[in-house]
Amino acid sequence: MPTPPSIVLAGLESVGKSALFRGLTGQVTGDEANFRGSTVVCRKCRVPDCGCEVVDTPGIRLVGDAQTTQTALAATQEADAVLLVARGTHAVSEVETLLRELDLQQKRTALAITFQDKAPEQIQTLAQVYRERLGIPVVVVNARELDQEGRGRVLAAIQSAAQMKAVQPTGGVQQGGGLHPLAVQPETTPFEHKIVGPWLALLSMGLMFALPVYAAYVFASWAQPLVDELAITPLKAAAASWPQLAQVLLTGGYGIITLGWYSFLWAFPVVLLISLSVALAEETGWKDRITAALDPWLRHIGLSGRDLIPVLTGFGCNVVAVFQSRSCSKCSRAACVSMIGFGSACSYQIGASLSLFGAAGHPTLFFPYLAALLAVGALHTRLWHGALVDEGVQLLQERSFLQRPSPRAVRWRMRAALGQFLKQAMPIFLLICFVAALLEHFGVMAWFTAGLAPVLGLFRLPGEAAPGILFSILRKDGLLTLNSGEGALLSALSAGQLVVLVWLASTFTACLVTLWTVRRELGWKAAALIAGRQAVTSLVSAWVISWWI
Repeated sequence: MPTPPSIVLAGLESVGKSALFRGLTGQVTGDEANFRGSTVVCRKCRVPDCGCEVVDTPGIRLVGDAQTTQTALAATQEADAVLLVARGTHAVSEVETLLRELDLQQKRTALAITFQDKAPEQIQTLAQVYRERLGIPVVVVNARELDQEGRGRVLAAIQSAAQMKAVQPTGGVQQGGGLHPLAVQPETTPFEHKIVGPWLALLSMGLMFALPVYAAYVFASWAQPLVDELAITPLKAAAASWPQLAQVLLTGGYGIITLGWYSFLWAFPVVLLISLSVALAEETGWKDRITAALDPWLRHIGLSGRDLIPVLTGFGCNVVAVFQSRSCSKCSRAACVSMIGFGSACSYQIGASLSLFGAAGHPTLFFPYLAALLAVGALHTRLWHGALVDEGVQLLQERSFLQRPSPRAVRWRMRAALGQFLKQAMPIFLLICFVAALLEHFGVMAWFTAGLAPVLGLFRLPGEAAPGILFSILRKDGLLTLNSGEGALLSALSAGQLVVLVWLASTFTACLVTLWTVRRELGWKAAALIAGRQAVTSLVSAWVISWWI
């Protein structure tokens, strides 16, 4: 089968390329994001309507050395044709930038002007000026709400893409069209206030996660006794007549049924509600305002506001967050990944921690634990990486537009997060339960517990806590193995010991899948350095906590 011609969508950040891509291809990408850096890799999909392959690229950034910009420029050079994408609110300046930065002399080109719903009335006049001056098809659309008529006009523009008559700066277009280069500015909010803004952003970021986590805890606390009474207890009674190995694997202390359901009950509501909260923040534009407001503060710990986006993504999944760190500058990417590994508690870690604190009768300890993760994670990043002093990493100053979220985009974002949990996280945790049950049955767990007892004694922890720490290294929801034996170990611990145990198990290292991803992205040396530094910070902070509480 011959390779179809490739049509690359090229534009600056947050101009609607990914929304156009999804509207053209129907792919479940969840990339109608109204925030910077939503796309960190190129996505390709064949569109039968035009017999071509449409390629979505990361936003081009003029200042900095982000890997995503290099990826976008390389894709543009290799494309058979290019669809330039610019916002109708900033069309003159953005088109001028694209014509200056991209090599389009020998490329078939078309132009899509987005944000039609927010653009000034004279946007159609500007589009006509571009058609005449550049000699390429130009279409004006609302990418976020791309209907069939708009989709048809974009496909028609792609199919009739042509080489430009001349690559002229748009200053000439301004003179010919009589248009102001920047007709519409986003509204101002308290987030932009120099003093109030960062504090408001910090509060908003906390609520973005605290509210869904609290709601998830309330639900799980209500549901657990019901599930125990109606399902788990009858199953354990019925299993009394099963072969011994079957009892161990299914209803024993680490059984797939007795322990495995804890992962679903405690982690699934967290995944569901956090994915909803984050999707709403992204689609409304609030997440972008938060990152811009915190940018000055973050520079003191070695990050920029742009780096906060992957850190926040880490509260859903650390692996996705490491991929998203491609949008960071080279001088801050290692610091960002380090902060993700230590301070971004993924949704599985959050669900597991909630379960442990709840089972031990100390549910309120979860919130200071989460706050400590962020605080110590920030200190960890500053100590190992220093403050951000590279002048090439510009302050985030441009405001995003605030808008009502697209229900379809929110639904698709949540579908991706829930699908990952059900298809990847749950099967892996059930496998952990299976392996742990076998190790316990054959005595390996007892040997391992006895071997690590002296080490854990330094932190005033019993040796029985060793399996939970081991399995948390494999997967963060491996923490749930501490619920074995119906929470007997947790009930025997003091509040201080519980905090130290959860802290050590969750921060000693990122999970193996995350570490492997860091190795792929940054190399063996960088991954080993990040992991080693995190282990040192975790052990020192755990020891301090154990003797302080």
